[in-house]
Amino acid sequence: MKLLRYGAPGDEKPGILDTDGRVRDLSSVIEDIAGDTLTPSGLAALREIDPHTLPVVQGEPQKDFRLGPCVGRTGKFICIGLNYADHAAETGASIPPEPVIFGKWTSAIVGPDDDVQIPRGSVKTDWEVELGVVIGAPGCNIDEADALSHVAGYCVINDVSEREFQLERAGTWDKGKGCDTFGPTGPYLVTPDEAGDIDKLALWCEVDGVRYQDGNTSTMVYKVPHLIAYCSRFMSLQPGDIISTGTPPGVGMGQTPQLYLKGGETMRLGIDGLGVQTQRVLGAVS
Repeated sequence: MKLLRYGAPGDEKPGILDTDGRVRDLSSVIEDIAGDTLTPSGLAALREIDPHTLPVVQGEPQKDFRLGPCVGRTGKFICIGLNYADHAAETGASIPPEPVIFGKWTSAIVGPDDDVQIPRGSVKTDWEVELGVVIGAPGCNIDEADALSHVAGYCVINDVSEREFQLERAGTWDKGKGCDTFGPTGPYLVTPDEAGDIDKLALWCEVDGVRYQDGNTSTMVYKVPHLIAYCSRFMSLQPGDIISTGTPPGVGMGQTPQLYLKGGETMRLGIDGLGVQTQRVLGAVS
């Protein structure tokens, strides 16, 4: 299934993409793509529904109407740093001996095509296409062998980052990662049965039509089951929590000379089978 949320910010309705690429309204069946809907039993109930029996949302998604973040009421937005060896090399960092965990604030989450706002004082705002893992079955101290049974689905994430805030100011990475609009999520939550081989997904990012990132999840240092198990040692994982699994090389910080967003650019990024995002970058407000 390809689940989604559509409508105005803060007023999204749940939907599902049918086999013809049309959005069908799920609001008569569920309240949101969130909470218990994401559990194994909740997803099993949705699979019993023929999407063609649901009302059609007129128009083409992402063209004629807005898609919101594909998951609602996310409790934790967990990110993994330096999880592609070639990305670590371009930033001058060593491959970490354990996954690097940091957080994005949930207030950073926006729809896949919503504007990205450069924050006041920013000089090094950057892009990062990433595979997002959405938790369905809750758990703590999850065994790696059982980890994928806790997944509701996968999605595209743009882990927008302010590098000066992240790396050159005192403190942790978090303050360069969680600015408002720094977490475009979606367009779809794709359930595991339709997501393909998550260890072999192509992912890419373009800025103003120039492709800077062109990678594959096959080069991840720590794979998805390990990341789920590892994160669950330090926190319980709940339905709707997101783990963003790291980015391949080609970020602005890795260019020679370095290249950062100033405002006025268009970012376009995607992952095979999971959809495409497009964001306009707005310049910082003085």
